[in-house]
Formats: sequence, structure tokens, C-alpha cells
Amino acid sequence: MTQPPHDEPTASTPEELREQVEQTRAELGETVEALAAKTDVKARARQKGAEVKEQAADRAQEVKEQAADRAHVVKEQATAKAEQVKAKAADIAHQAQDRLPDPVTDKAAQGARLAQDNRKVLWAIAGTTVVLWAILRRSKR
Repeated sequence: MTQPPHDEPTASTPEELREQVEQTRAELGETVEALAAKTDVKARARQKGAEVKEQAADRAQEVKEQAADRAHVVKEQATAKAEQVKAKAADIAHQAQDRLPDPVTDKAAQGARLAQDNRKVLWAIAGTTVVLWAILRRSKR
């Protein structure tokens, strides 16, 4: 027979002995389950994979939010810069208009009206020019 552990008193009644046996069985069952879980490599790998997947999803969400914030800041900066350029161009145009003779001013106004009436065509030409420039620049590399 085995001796009882020194830190636990021995059972004085059969009922106490049954309770101790049941408690020992429960503890042993928990220990066996814990050991089985540690040796189940597939389950541990799945769990680790799920954790990594969750961390990656969290990080992707953070990066997405940072990119959206940055895009908003850049858009605001671009809008502010465009307003500055527009104001400067208007100022230069007024200065030039004051110095030009009337026939030149009339022709310039006519050209401006023509450009404004054909804005979509001008944007298409500008876009095509930018695309061609990018293609040529890339082919030189």
C-alpha cells in the first residue's frame, strides 16, 4: 500500500475516504487533460495559427486606419496648395491683363472662354499627356 501524503490528514471515516478518492480522481483527470492538450501538436498549431491570424487582422485594420488618416491629411494639404496656386495665378493674370494692349486682352479672353467651354477635352488631353510621360519615363529605366 501507499502512504498518504504528509500534508493531508488521513480519512477517519469511509465517507471521507470516498470523497478524497473522488477528489483525487478529478485532479488526476484534469492533469491528464492538461498533458493531452500539451501533446496535441495539431490543436496547438491551429490555436497559434488563429492567434497569428487575429493579430494580422488587427494590424491590417490599424494600417488601414492610418492610411485613411494620412490620405485625409494629404488631401487637405493638396486642397490648400491648389487654392494658393489658384490665387497666385489669378493675381498674375490680373497683373498681365493690366499691362497688355486691348486686342491681346480680347484674344486671351476669347481663348479662355474656348478653353472653359471645352474643359473635358482639355482634361482628356492633359491626362493622356501625363500617361504618355509616365510610360516614356518608365521605359527609360
